[in-house]
Amino acid sequence: MDGRFKLDNQLCFRLYTASRLITQAYHPLLSEYGLTYPQYLVLLVLWEKDAQPVNDIARRLMLETNTVTPLLKRMEAEGILTRTPGKKDARQMIVSLTDKGSRLQDQLAAVPETVGHAVLCDSVTPETVPGLYGMLDGIIEKLSRPTR
Repeated sequence: MDGRFKLDNQLCFRLYTASRLITQAYHPLLSEYGLTYPQYLVLLVLWEKDAQPVNDIARRLMLETNTVTPLLKRMEAEGILTRTPGKKDARQMIVSLTDKGSRLQDQLAAVPETVGHAVLCDSVTPETVPGLYGMLDGIIEKLSRPTR
C-alpha cells in the first residue's frame, strides 16, 4: 500500500481530530450557559472590541457572513447581543454586546485555562504552546491565500 494514503500519515486527519476533540472539551463548560462553541468565538471577538460590523466579525473568525449571520440572530434572540443598522450605511449591521453578553466574560473566565490544561501533555507544555501557535498560524496563513 502506498504510504501517502495511510490515515496515520495524514496531517489533515490529526488536525481535524484535535479540533473536534478540543471543541468537545468546550462543550460542558459552555452548555451550562446555553452557549455553543461558535457563539463563544463570537463573544471572544466582541470582548476584544465591542460594536463591530458583521463583516469584521466574519473576517476575524475566517468565516463567510452568511455563516455568521444566523449565529448572530440566535445570539440576539437570546439577549446576548444586539444588531443595529450602521450610522453611515444602514445596510451594514453593527453587532454590540448587551449587559448579559458582557457579564458572560466574567462568568466564563475559567474556560480558557480549563481547556488549556486539558490539552497539555508530554509534547504540549506551557513552554511549547507559543511554537505550536506559530506552526498553526503558518498553516492557516498559507491555506488562506488565494490559489492561482
